[in-house]
Amino acid sequence: MNKKYRIITCICVIISLISGILSNDLIVGGTILLTGLLCAYFASEGKRIGYVLGLINYLLMGYVAFKNNLYGIFFFYIFIFSPLQVQGFVTWNKNLDDEKNVKVREFTLKNSITIIASCIVGSLLLGYLLTLIPSQRLAFMDASSNCINLCGVILMILRFKESWWLWLINNVIDLSIWIIAFINKGEGSAMMLLVSIGYLLINVYGIIKWNIEAKKGLNNEY
Repeated sequence: MNKKYRIITCICVIISLISGILSNDLIVGGTILLTGLLCAYFASEGKRIGYVLGLINYLLMGYVAFKNNLYGIFFFYIFIFSPLQVQGFVTWNKNLDDEKNVKVREFTLKNSITIIASCIVGSLLLGYLLTLIPSQRLAFMDASSNCINLCGVILMILRFKESWWLWLINNVIDLSIWIIAFINKGEGSAMMLLVSIGYLLINVYGIIKWNIEAKKGLNNEY
């Protein structure tokens, strides 16, 4: 691990410890914040360890979502996003160049139209299904967040740089959901709010980083 990665890791550990102590949610919340920040950061750097951290992060976030009656998020995180982390690790491992760099791809117009249509249709359909659950909250925001996130995860596995734009949109929606949950004093919502803010900042970095790396190839494998 090079010096930059060590510094970023130490900063994330310190932030997670302080946030966990202040929010009285050190074990679950602190781990969510730490793995979330590091997962997003290493993904932006094109490092496969991000998928290992992502698996831990999604399992824990699914638990918190269940506690807050966000069943759409719970289902996606546990039964879809978690297994996709394993798939992502394997796929990236098979798509390294001679210098062990992950090969980045770019969208075509057809790709763009397909993804936009899929997100809209999926969000509306899932949102309707979630409204059928009596205790479900923020059904269509929940659905939109997960459909966009799912597309982003799949595109990241397929190494498309546009995945970061989808995640940026998702982060705005996700941030809104956890702000509302925090206002309503939902369990673990304070830490999830911090995770969402961290993701938002790292996503901006990811957009910049992958646009550059799409032209010259990602850095060496972690």
